[in-house]
Amino acid sequence: MKDQYKNLPLRSGVGIIVLNNKNKIFVARRIDNPKNFWQMPQGGIDEGEDYLSAAYRELEEETSITKVELIKELDGFITYELPDHLLGIIWRGKYKGQKQKWFIMKFTGEDKEINIQTKKPEFLEWKWIDLETITDVVVDFKLHVYKELKEKIKRIIN
Repeated sequence: MKDQYKNLPLRSGVGIIVLNNKNKIFVARRIDNPKNFWQMPQGGIDEGEDYLSAAYRELEEETSITKVELIKELDGFITYELPDHLLGIIWRGKYKGQKQKWFIMKFTGEDKEINIQTKKPEFLEWKWIDLETITDVVVDFKLHVYKELKEKIKRIIN
């Protein structure tokens, strides 16, 4: 890690694992990364906001999804650090990575309600994928996060 960034804090964030009725996982492809990487909805926490409220807000802001039931708040936090080429660029250079609280939610609506063409779109496209393939589609610096999530999800849905 570049020396000038190593003392930066981690950004507090949330991540949402959205399962459909076949236990497939919602993923979307980011606008700002032209490669074929997919991720689950996630985002930062606003001042004075609790993790669960942030998760519902981020989910709606990114995907228009509001019809969900909380299955479980995962224990603890999962962190990742940005690769050198993104340090000082993402989050206006204020953070070196993220410390995330993750939630598993069941989508209770219909696919046609999902709309990623939001006020501030973050995604180009979305799809439902099998849990097994989740670690095949993620950007490399988040791979350890998705491996850990995959194991936790398996224990809950099986």
